[in-house]
Amino acid sequence: MDFSTLQTVRVERENGTTFVTLNRPEKRNAMSPQLHFEMVDVLKELAEDEDTRVVVLTGAGDSWCAGQDIQLFFRDLDDKPKQRYLARLANHEWRWSLLSTFPKPTIAMVNGYCFGGAFVQLFACDFAIAADDAQFGLSEVNWGILPGGLVGKVIMDGLSYRDAVWYAMTGEPFDGKKAAEIRLINKSVPRDRLRAETMALAESLAKKNPQTLRTIKESLRMVRGMSIDQAADYLLAKEREMRFLDPESGRAKAMKQFLDDKTYRPGMGEYKRDQT
Repeated sequence: MDFSTLQTVRVERENGTTFVTLNRPEKRNAMSPQLHFEMVDVLKELAEDEDTRVVVLTGAGDSWCAGQDIQLFFRDLDDKPKQRYLARLANHEWRWSLLSTFPKPTIAMVNGYCFGGAFVQLFACDFAIAADDAQFGLSEVNWGILPGGLVGKVIMDGLSYRDAVWYAMTGEPFDGKKAAEIRLINKSVPRDRLRAETMALAESLAKKNPQTLRTIKESLRMVRGMSIDQAADYLLAKEREMRFLDPESGRAKAMKQFLDDKTYRPGMGEYKRDQT
């Protein structure tokens, strides 16, 4: 795929980490139908891209994403049923179906405004780091609408009941520090350290066994809705599947380095991988 032809998304690679930037800074990176279509193509391309070990999702300019573009995604499509249908499919596909099941670690690097519909892709990412002064908000109530399009679902799953209801019903904005306090994100940092902190996490993840990371992602998301017995059976099956699919034979190598070579100490870093 020729990323240089994209008009609303920018893709840049850096030592195994691929930055995917929503690139409509003049609109605070509000999501247009074209952005949705381009993001579907980008994520499908990067899923099996050998040069990508970790994906960082961020925004151009002073915003991460201000939600849906009210004019382009809603009003302009009201009398265009086919285009509206296709745009909504792409909207859901990249923000949840593709991103939440992406086979590699994903990090939301929240550099500024994150409002409304942007909460879906925020929760779909595995990790989230924000600038202390980034601004978050569920402003739908102020438009006379509810947090729909999966926003209501992800905030109820990902936040405490009290916090989800408070911010959805008041529309009150909050900063990165508060987002970290209510566990919407992993942590917030000063803006001038945001990229460095994100890269440190990405580089740490890139050193780990890719198949193990993929299996952990899949497993943790699935067991949330299972009973204890279902989860135990599922996790055993995933463990066996992981060993079968892992081209690096990570489990066997770690055991050999620990038991035979005495070169690996669990809890003190990663076992030595043959990284190519």
